[in-house]
Amino acid sequence: MQWYVLRVAANKEAQVKETLTQKVNQESLTDIIGRIEVPTEQIKRIRAGRQTIHKRKLYPGYVFMEMQPTEDGRVPEKAWFLIKGTTGVGDFIGTEGMPTPMRDTDVAKMLLEAERPEAAPSIKVEFKKGDQIKIREGAFDNFEGSVDSIDAERGIVSVIVTIFGRSTPLDIEYWHLEKI
Repeated sequence: MQWYVLRVAANKEAQVKETLTQKVNQESLTDIIGRIEVPTEQIKRIRAGRQTIHKRKLYPGYVFMEMQPTEDGRVPEKAWFLIKGTTGVGDFIGTEGMPTPMRDTDVAKMLLEAERPEAAPSIKVEFKKGDQIKIREGAFDNFEGSVDSIDAERGIVSVIVTIFGRSTPLDIEYWHLEKI
């Protein structure tokens, strides 16, 4: 079997995966269609001292499916009608009627992301060292400075700001900052 990329309606990836999985089992097409994946990652957000964990799709608008193509590289007819009859499904990536299989390196990367243990969510900090920022709230509201270092584990950003003509380092939670 080879892996293919299926375009789907935005925010319908999980629903399409679930529906396709049920249809494949009902129609006994497990010899033609294998695994169906929607890779996600867990992101930890901290707002006002409270942590929340969110799932984020790594490839919004796409579902990955393992499938056995016909000898000429096309989607088998039974599988084609099952897939196209599913609500929210667009088309395969590739030329019309001939989906392009994913490269082995891309499959390995996608599977690694899809099967990553979900025990350790990460904090998504969109800043990097040297970025110019503005403090949005707190005691140093409206001060501008630059990012010195980032502690993604705790969600703390070390910022260098100028106070009374002197460069001063501050440790500020990342949601209090915005890029300039």
